[in-house]
Amino acid sequence: MTQSDLIVIGAGPAGMAAAATAAGHGLSVTLLDEQPRPGGQIYRDVDRAAAKRGDILGQDYTHGATLTAGLKAPGIDHIAGAVVWAIEDGFRVSYTRDGKGAQVTGDRIVLATGALERPMPVPGWTLPGVMTAGAAQILLKQSGVLARRAVLVGSGPLLYLIAAQMVRAGTPPLALVETQTRGDLVRAARHWAGAVRGWPYLAKGLRMLAEIVRAGVPRYTDATDIAVSGSARAEAVTFRAGGRAHSLACDTVLLHHGVVPNTQAARSVGVTHRWDETQHCFAPQVDAWGATDAEGVYIAGDGAGIGGAKVAEVAGRIAALGVACDLGRLTQAQRDALAAPLLRARVSEGAIRPFLDTAYPPYAQALSPADATIVCRCEEVTAGDIRGYAKLGCLGPNQTKAFGRPGMGPCQGRYCGLTVTALLAEANVQTPDQTGYYRIRPPLKPVTLGELAAMDTAAQDAAE
Repeated sequence: MTQSDLIVIGAGPAGMAAAATAAGHGLSVTLLDEQPRPGGQIYRDVDRAAAKRGDILGQDYTHGATLTAGLKAPGIDHIAGAVVWAIEDGFRVSYTRDGKGAQVTGDRIVLATGALERPMPVPGWTLPGVMTAGAAQILLKQSGVLARRAVLVGSGPLLYLIAAQMVRAGTPPLALVETQTRGDLVRAARHWAGAVRGWPYLAKGLRMLAEIVRAGVPRYTDATDIAVSGSARAEAVTFRAGGRAHSLACDTVLLHHGVVPNTQAARSVGVTHRWDETQHCFAPQVDAWGATDAEGVYIAGDGAGIGGAKVAEVAGRIAALGVACDLGRLTQAQRDALAAPLLRARVSEGAIRPFLDTAYPPYAQALSPADATIVCRCEEVTAGDIRGYAKLGCLGPNQTKAFGRPGMGPCQGRYCGLTVTALLAEANVQTPDQTGYYRIRPPLKPVTLGELAAMDTAAQDAAE
């Protein structure tokens, strides 16, 4: 069993930055990540894809190569393809890799598990041919595969980024169907100071919109009543916009209305979470250094609240400095001096976030889906089923498992959890905090008996 000063889970911008910074201050670091190569979702496979598709994916993406290079520093043991399924006191982290279980222990842990795309349950979203916009981007980054005859549906800057990348690749989307309204933009105007401070992001967004317009991609805004139709697969998107009904024939539908923190690992170790009304999700409670109320546990990046790749990178470095001070490798004065420019950068890079969160809210009809819409794909539980459980006296997500098994499939509630909480809160006239979330226990990801047996065999062989 490997022993390290610090265990970092996740090799996205926050995890890579945390690992490199911690190693630079003399800590031994074990970096665990599910992917075969570092980068996380935002910089996925950047070391290979940057040379092949960098002109399509853009400079923001190729910046990730500077972070992957930092993992070559002495003191970092990067274990790729590691699926973490348990974090126990101590810290002892269990994971599987190449069909075998293994464990590593550390004095501190940084959770850099990033974000998940917010589920967008609309009628027909489970049909073949429907996926998240982020999934389509992963195909482009990792395999150079593009979704064809695709319609992008939802809200948020990621839609513009993906549409612009599709245009550059020669396969523009058929249309953008956007749910944000003019009223959302008006409400966002009260955050004008942050928007001005984050003007580079606004300028980048305007450039992407210009690319999309020049390519002749139609845009529909203030869309409602969105549904995907088709007999055996997605064949069209229907919606209302501009006071009339629309139907767009297509082969692929790419859904997106924001990202939310991936909180499963943090919840499994007892970190306190609170509802974030602005971002419409639960977020862990952390201090300025990323430390939580679970002793020795730090969280960095989008897993602590959505801020974007640059904020995540800075937060990873800040958390590593906090750990180094915690373990006596830095004095408090040294930590504070090193962190001062990083803390300023985090504020600067995150200044535009309130504007974006207000201008591009999640699609209201997906937050409270129609009764017939499936919300738990693993167990095929509908929104109507959840409302029915509430009428029978169900007050929280954990109770729903006894009624109809939502949250008990392979994803362990990652994708239905927020929707189930929202539906119960609405039905019971409670706040999301009062309603709560699923209680997360190990295994965090599916693990087989064979993988467990292989871990026992490996431990016995080592002892002999």
